[in-house]
Amino acid sequence: MILVLHNRYRVTGGEERAVADLARLLREDLGEEVEVLERDSAAIGQGRAAVALLRGGLDPDDVAAAVRRTRARVVSAHNLNPAFGWRALAAARGAGARVVLHLHNYRLVCAVGTCFNGRGEDCVRCQGRDTLPGVRLNCRGARAEAAVYGDALALWQRRLTEQADAIVVPSRFALRRLQALRAPIDPGCVHVVPHVVRAVAERSRAGAGAHALVASRLAPEKGVELAVAACERAGLPLVIAGDGPLRDALRGGPARLVGRVSDAELADLRARAALAIVPSRAAETFGLAAAEAMAVGVPVVATAAGALPELVEPAGIVSVGDVEALVTAARARYGDEAAGDAGLRRVRELASPAAVAARLRAVYGP
Repeated sequence: MILVLHNRYRVTGGEERAVADLARLLREDLGEEVEVLERDSAAIGQGRAAVALLRGGLDPDDVAAAVRRTRARVVSAHNLNPAFGWRALAAARGAGARVVLHLHNYRLVCAVGTCFNGRGEDCVRCQGRDTLPGVRLNCRGARAEAAVYGDALALWQRRLTEQADAIVVPSRFALRRLQALRAPIDPGCVHVVPHVVRAVAERSRAGAGAHALVASRLAPEKGVELAVAACERAGLPLVIAGDGPLRDALRGGPARLVGRVSDAELADLRARAALAIVPSRAAETFGLAAAEAMAVGVPVVATAAGALPELVEPAGIVSVGDVEALVTAARARYGDEAAGDAGLRRVRELASPAAVAARLRAVYGP
């Protein structure tokens, strides 16, 4: 039995999909019984969230009770802020479970988890327990919240990783960035395991595609406006699926904005896409939007942000913020089924259920 812990974000996104896909992999491909214990940031007021952060989590006895009730041999931990914290992991270990901590982002050190600050920069100013730069730059958008996050990360980051028997990151880049941030992790207990992506296409059908697609949270670090500018210059129709703080700024522009869509609707948009664009400005830890497009044979153009070059072939990578390079690459790869087939092969090799299950067996044990 494996118990999955995850604190859902107020605005859900790729991590929620990654956690759900991992639970499915554990059940279907590793034959494990799985129970998910979630808490939800949308249901926690700001005051209670602040208390949880500064205490290192709330109600750890609930986690210990869940371990004993389910007889979980492993606790698979994902986002722990604000409600779980290090105390949840300590309680799990105290109840006899082995703890595997999955780090989907850089929140051990960075208060926003993306290493993208309020000035629009890739940023590694916070280092180890020195989280004051994030407070000075007001990376959380509110001074009080920034101070709480800065204090809580400095207080508990080491205590958190000390409770983990193994740590999983989704890319080699993610590990290098955590080391650059002086996160308190022992490289000897870190495993690189890509997010699982279930490839569903036999071959690319991008030649019949009708649009370029961006599937993303609409936030500054995602660079969606770069894709809008590039597609307008290239004369390519663009569909944007997602929601976030830049929604109003993008509405009424040359791209078709469809907002937040269901999984089925997103799958349909991808099935009818000739190109996927991942124009991120931030240091991505994996690039789930790129991988999911590749899995259905859609050619991808992405920026050289974080781990994206580990996933996307060199012909599909452009420099961060380079609109002209994005125009050229988008024109070249739009409807290119050979590029789509190459992406399919790459994602099967790296992130198929069989490939990820083989790596996870080494982490979770028999």
